[in-house]
Amino acid sequence: MGAARWWWTIGLWAMALSAQGGSMEWTGIRDGSLYLQTGRPTQVTVRWVPAWQADANEERLYLLDGQGRLAGERLIEAAQERGEQQWPLLPGTASYRLEIPGYSFRRYNVELDGRTQALFAPAKVHFSAETHDGDELYFKIAAGEQAVLAGKFHGGVRRLQARRVADGKQLQLNLKPYRAYWQFDQMALPVADVEQVWRLHLQGNGKAAFWLDGTANLFAQNPTHLQPLRQNPGQTHLMLHPEALGPTPKLGMYLPYVLPPPSSYPLLDAIKPQAASFYSLVDVMAAKASHEDAFRRLYQDRFGIHRDITLLAGSQRRADLQADRTSQSGLQAWLTATRALDGKGLHYLSFADEPNLNYPDFASFQQVFQSMAAQVRADPANARAGVRIAIPASSRFTNGPLAENAADKRGLDWARRLLDKYGDQIDALAWHEWMIRDLLATRAYRNSVRQAARLVGLDSQGRPRKALLLDQTNMSSGSSLSPYDQETHYAALWWTSVVINASADGWLDMLNWFMLADEPEYPKGMVRVLDNQRFELKPVGLAQQFIQLHWLDQVLRLDNDAFEVDALAMATGKQRSLLGVNKSTRAHQVSLDGVACSQAQAELAYFGPDSHIRSAPFNCEAEQVRFLLPGETLFALGWTASAPPPPAIHQEAP
Repeated sequence: MGAARWWWTIGLWAMALSAQGGSMEWTGIRDGSLYLQTGRPTQVTVRWVPAWQADANEERLYLLDGQGRLAGERLIEAAQERGEQQWPLLPGTASYRLEIPGYSFRRYNVELDGRTQALFAPAKVHFSAETHDGDELYFKIAAGEQAVLAGKFHGGVRRLQARRVADGKQLQLNLKPYRAYWQFDQMALPVADVEQVWRLHLQGNGKAAFWLDGTANLFAQNPTHLQPLRQNPGQTHLMLHPEALGPTPKLGMYLPYVLPPPSSYPLLDAIKPQAASFYSLVDVMAAKASHEDAFRRLYQDRFGIHRDITLLAGSQRRADLQADRTSQSGLQAWLTATRALDGKGLHYLSFADEPNLNYPDFASFQQVFQSMAAQVRADPANARAGVRIAIPASSRFTNGPLAENAADKRGLDWARRLLDKYGDQIDALAWHEWMIRDLLATRAYRNSVRQAARLVGLDSQGRPRKALLLDQTNMSSGSSLSPYDQETHYAALWWTSVVINASADGWLDMLNWFMLADEPEYPKGMVRVLDNQRFELKPVGLAQQFIQLHWLDQVLRLDNDAFEVDALAMATGKQRSLLGVNKSTRAHQVSLDGVACSQAQAELAYFGPDSHIRSAPFNCEAEQVRFLLPGETLFALGWTASAPPPPAIHQEAP
């Protein structure tokens, strides 16, 4: 209790500067970036305390230097609800970036030397901090800029007051509750022919979401810190090795529970899903066993989707099914329909949607699993038709779901318990990943795949003993969406980075975006619905099209020394591709070693913020390719090798 009282007493940003420079504190941060620049050697100290369910969730902090290199990384274990991390800061003209990725389950306090220039870039729409009534910050608008101050009410800060320092002009933005998460309040600020400094006053205790559009989204405690950010160009060195690690996963998305209109076919052809997630509503199937036949056969025969996973559920979004007559009848109807698909492909089946979130405890779900698994295994024809049992389709995997008592409901723990008791009945491990919204935090996807491989173990060929299916993912769960994320190029950068990280070890079998098309309550699709017959690809859908153009069968071993640039090397026979993404705003000079340029007819393509694909220049000398990669850009390099890659090498689960 004392620690909590101390936290609220100092407020979000309590600045205490002595005559010698003193110290500066930024407190209560939950999601955002701090840009730090110093003229002398100093340090940054980060302390944290729990906010909610911290004991169920591990987190990571990142410190990048002025060239985008990783200067510090801290893994915070779930058991470390409180702690401290200290890093040195060296003098320089470019800014460090301290990243506190959201959604965070801890409150972070950052302590700095008072002479260190510090600028805070908050998240947009999502709350970025917990504040104390009366906290103040400064921001600056350049001459001629039409800036917009925006904020969202999350139950804490209820009003933003902005006062122009030069003349005291004051404006007020009231933050109102809205039905939809993505709705928020905003107001335009005056345009002037000189730069303006404003003081922002936060009214209300608790969660705060505030940001700027039309100008730099940067806030300072001291107005003298409001200088333009300087980020030096980055360097990325890649080394390609000839051996294969394993197959690339099938990429897909959740497909709707209806027969899609023919006008949507060109978009599906463009994004080329290789895999699919479905729901099967047991009460609907129990009443009409043929309900799913048309769209399941269309997806298989017209679009060539031969890998899918179905989650059993009930209508009205009922997720906690019981092993009753309706569930048994619905399951039997689904099995009969699947056997009628002519034995093409593999059809994974999970007996619940996120049971660790929707069932009160493990024992309740175990009863359902045991009954339904017995029903599937009772007829060998189901296995011959490609039916496979996947567990547990959990909400998140290495961390807990967004629920009370999350430490007892981690997907990994429930999967382990099911494998220990029913391992011979289980064919695949499936999970959903949510709330990893930060571009720098997407390495968590590689970690979750590695943890899954460690759990199921590897066979003599170095392959996971059970198929690994990351069958639903998106930046946010449910409808907790920001249009700055979902509707923009940001989603394209994020999805490409997730695809690369999840695929990097060659262990994942399936990776599905959730969902294909926007729905009124869930506008998180790859496709925007204009009306019942008109559709268009959103930036993430266009990025998926770009990815599929360069997607090959095998993952090749690739060394990458960069933190802001992700890359994946692939092969099919003699064909090679390098898919990558620059997640930062700075340009990177990229060099790729291990390519016999004299044997290659290579092509380089960029996919930038305008969502257009264009050819790009590169240099090719000896066995090295070099090119300048712009900020926030996807890239793909394709060439032909002299021979197919060697067989996959044996790997050990990390």
